[in-house]
Amino acid sequence: MKKRGLAGLLALALILALAACGGTEAQEDAAQDQKMEEAAPPQEEETSETDGEDGVPVTIEGPETADDSQQLQEDEPDLGSRPADPAKEPETGSRPADPAEKPVYQPVEDTKPQQPDKEPETPAPAPPAESASGVDLADFCASVTGDQETWPALMAVEGETLDTFYAGLSAIATQQCLVQMAMISASGDEIALVEVENSGDVQAVKDIFQARIDYQVGDGTSPGGAWYPAPTEMWRNESRIVSNGNFVMLVAHTGADAVVEQFNALFA
Repeated sequence: MKKRGLAGLLALALILALAACGGTEAQEDAAQDQKMEEAAPPQEEETSETDGEDGVPVTIEGPETADDSQQLQEDEPDLGSRPADPAKEPETGSRPADPAEKPVYQPVEDTKPQQPDKEPETPAPAPPAESASGVDLADFCASVTGDQETWPALMAVEGETLDTFYAGLSAIATQQCLVQMAMISASGDEIALVEVENSGDVQAVKDIFQARIDYQVGDGTSPGGAWYPAPTEMWRNESRIVSNGNFVMLVAHTGADAVVEQFNALFA
């Protein structure tokens, strides 16, 4: 038993001795390798090349160090602070004006439509020809029918109505033409005044006026245009056709002879 214990102690001592010798040699080898690395020159980082999309070799460098990044920042100026190239001309619109250069004025084309110097004048309608005798039939009619005690309210007859009651009158050339009839048919009062341009038309106007009287009176077998007995009797007994020169008058009114006297007085 004691022999076994002694043998174990000897073996342990031998192992410790060998371990101590081996550790010293390892430390010496490590120190020698460090000295060799410090004495060797620095090696450049390996770069590898690869082909880009167009077949052009592209160099892939290793990671930049802090010193390389700082060097690049010092070499490249900041964006916006790059000095302008004195050989490059400034852009259009920013070129300073030359005080010795005179401005060039381009003529501006006048696109405004030219107006005529003077607008064409519209010819004024020709005034109605004045009567040679100076007789105004409108004034005469107003003076005669203005008595409201003997004349009813009258209305002017024109256009199609005139052609209906005085057929053919509008076809005759006249200087003046005025026809008025009672607004109430029961009255039957009426006056027509015409000045013809040609004296040869006087008889034609008289015939038209006579046709008006015949229509109002009727043929005795049926009522005429006057219809009522009193107006019909007035048209039969108190209607007058009178002419003086180129002037012709028809009047149907109680007291027609007095109107005829006033009409003839215009030409006295």
